[in-house]
Amino acid sequence: MEKQFQLCPNPLVKHLQKNPKEFTVEDIISYIAHADIKMISFHYVGGDGRIKTLNFVITGEEQLRMLLQSGERVDGSSLFSHMETGSSDLYVVPKFRTAFINPFSDIPTLGMFCRYFDKDGYPLQASPENVLIKAHAELVEKTGLSMHAMGELEYYIISERDDLFAAVDQKGYHESFPFTKWEDLRKEAMLYIAQMGGKIKYGHSEVGNFSDEYYNYEQNEIEFVPTDIEEAAEQLLLGKWILRSLAYKYGVSLSFAPKITVGKAGSGLHIHMKLLKDGVSVMNDENGLSEIARRAIAGILELSPSLTAFGNTVPTSYLRLVPHQEAPTNICWGDRNRSVLVRVPLGWSGNASKMTTIANPTAEEGKFSYREKQTFEFRCPDGSADIYLLLAGLTVAVRHGLTDSEALKKSQETYVDVNIFHAEHKDVAARLKQLPICCSESASELEKQKAVFLESGIFPERLINSLLTKLRSYDDDGLSEKLYKLPDQDRIAAIADLVEKHLHC
Repeated sequence: MEKQFQLCPNPLVKHLQKNPKEFTVEDIISYIAHADIKMISFHYVGGDGRIKTLNFVITGEEQLRMLLQSGERVDGSSLFSHMETGSSDLYVVPKFRTAFINPFSDIPTLGMFCRYFDKDGYPLQASPENVLIKAHAELVEKTGLSMHAMGELEYYIISERDDLFAAVDQKGYHESFPFTKWEDLRKEAMLYIAQMGGKIKYGHSEVGNFSDEYYNYEQNEIEFVPTDIEEAAEQLLLGKWILRSLAYKYGVSLSFAPKITVGKAGSGLHIHMKLLKDGVSVMNDENGLSEIARRAIAGILELSPSLTAFGNTVPTSYLRLVPHQEAPTNICWGDRNRSVLVRVPLGWSGNASKMTTIANPTAEEGKFSYREKQTFEFRCPDGSADIYLLLAGLTVAVRHGLTDSEALKKSQETYVDVNIFHAEHKDVAARLKQLPICCSESASELEKQKAVFLESGIFPERLINSLLTKLRSYDDDGLSEKLYKLPDQDRIAAIADLVEKHLHC
């Protein structure tokens, strides 16, 4: 067995001895025969952001080869609200590199993500996945740079109340069992994600934990490794699906909702990005964060009001985006600063390359490039995000910044080096622009800035219009203000109803 594949948890990679991007029809058929697979499943994401599934019993090699090479028909009008019933037939065609063994199926089943194609056999222009692919192709063409991304998947597990070894309220960050109760569920999810092709950085318990009369609420996080933008979307979708499936297996509820209750930590979907030239990071230079990175950040900040339309899509999103909860409200950026919208985390600079030899006197210094670790992080999205459209929007925003002659000036004007939630820095906060405060306002910001997303045909206008309709349908203008005018008991009941409605956003 080749050393490069020896430690890979993906059984297809181990057996086929090749990178998934090199998988062929013959490879898939060979593995199906080797592993005695009985069924295959096609998976694709609908307009509601959830994974859809089409199952097939394998009846022979000819049938299998035809499925793999030609895909199958589906009803687009049942998957996307912007498609008309009269002309809604679509094709779904599997992507071989995404093949995985389904760990939840008693029948040996191989799953694959699919791409949508229209009636003429061309990629469906309005499918969220295709929007992302087009956005990235445009970035590469216009700038010569590619973008990698990853997400931090935060979630709450809701289980029957257990006061034994109770964690301190809102002090759950990196707690260990038994003070965190659902470590095994998290570890099992991480293993399945890795076996199914996801690239995971780590998992841990998060800050949020609390109890009410009947239930414990425990926050956890699984963070991924930056990878190709399309794969970044797939692994987040896979992660959500696996976590929900495991929660069902364990008999508990699990939610990616941005807010479970007021006054407790909400769940975000922080997105980390980095830019590469010919496969090498261009995030840093001899002076620190590069001009390229600062231009990209400026583009994201400028379009951030409208990016909420892709990343904060339910009314409870805006119960999370309030001051003093480590969730951003001001449009700014900074280094290692959790009060800003775009944070530049530690990047292993300075003496960091020698840390291992200091901790371990017998060790040799690492030979790899620590500069590859540097990213920047967009902190406002949450679990309600349409992941493909959010990453597509961020890619468009990065291109916008890289091609804007005023980008460096804008990045300088929006840089802050203080915690803007502290009262002594309120003058700094006062000069900064604010994120939208509700879905209705998010829709208005998208309408103002939609020309940038429509440029080069990246986002189809009917898709943007469909989003505007959905966001405005919540009729949540001034929602927070209305809630806080209610008497205490009425407010608590109203927020509880809202949370319940969007618990599985």
